[in-house]
Amino acid sequence: MIDFEWYRSFCMIYKSNSVSEAAKVRMMTQPAMSQHLASLEAEVGEVLFNRTSRKIVPTERGKQLYSQLAPLIESLEETTMNFKMASLPTLTFIKLGTAHEFYTEKVLPQLHKSNSSVISNLGTADQLLELLKEDKLDLIVTSQKVPTPGIEYQSFMDEEFVIVAPMHYKIPDIDSLEHSEGWLSSQNWISYGLDLPIIRRIWREHFKKRPVIRPIHIIPNLHMILKAIENGMGLSVLPTYLLRNLDEEKIKVLFPELRVNNELFFAYKLKDKQLPQIHEMMTIIRESE
Repeated sequence: MIDFEWYRSFCMIYKSNSVSEAAKVRMMTQPAMSQHLASLEAEVGEVLFNRTSRKIVPTERGKQLYSQLAPLIESLEETTMNFKMASLPTLTFIKLGTAHEFYTEKVLPQLHKSNSSVISNLGTADQLLELLKEDKLDLIVTSQKVPTPGIEYQSFMDEEFVIVAPMHYKIPDIDSLEHSEGWLSSQNWISYGLDLPIIRRIWREHFKKRPVIRPIHIIPNLHMILKAIENGMGLSVLPTYLLRNLDEEKIKVLFPELRVNNELFFAYKLKDKQLPQIHEMMTIIRESE
């Protein structure tokens, strides 16, 4: 007779591509996890994974079994978690991490909708991922999808970035991409970092080259960059959600056709996937689009 826990272990191994990582998520020993898989394969009568030196890869039978089991197990785990949360007398907490600018524009105005107490942490994508791996955060919003054992990503929106300049900037008559690139390269630029984040994306996507730009200022805060542009200090690249209340007397968008999109993801631990407060917070943030 098949033990339900064998199914849960099989699905976690499938998601993690690793018996050892699946064991960590399920808080089991690796031999116990291996025994669950061996017992299920014996009961099914077929091998469910092919083992390689670096990871395990599901067989066709393994893929078929996972597609049948995953929605059933996720539904059962979600129901169980909802029962547990309903019985808790105290306020639930969620530890959320995002970039400062995204939090200010997209999360903060929606925070009153949360039924959980939100502990916020603001930082870069690298910093937030490390905190998530260390269980110091439950959910992060990130622009970097870094394959990490035990962590799942969900794409949920695209940020749109455009070139923004002070209103007094005069653009000469330009009849080609080459002339646009030359003129832009000669201007004063303000960047979020020395490696020209997003500016570099625009050059690669539209001009098919690296930018040859030495920014006059590095300001690691998009709101402050916007203020610097309003003060006439130079050009930069900003997300359009910062420009909703654009002061048309101070700044303007240049070459709108040179925009780029940046995909954003939710990331959370697989072991926490069914937590109601995580699902609630993802729903709240999606509503801000």
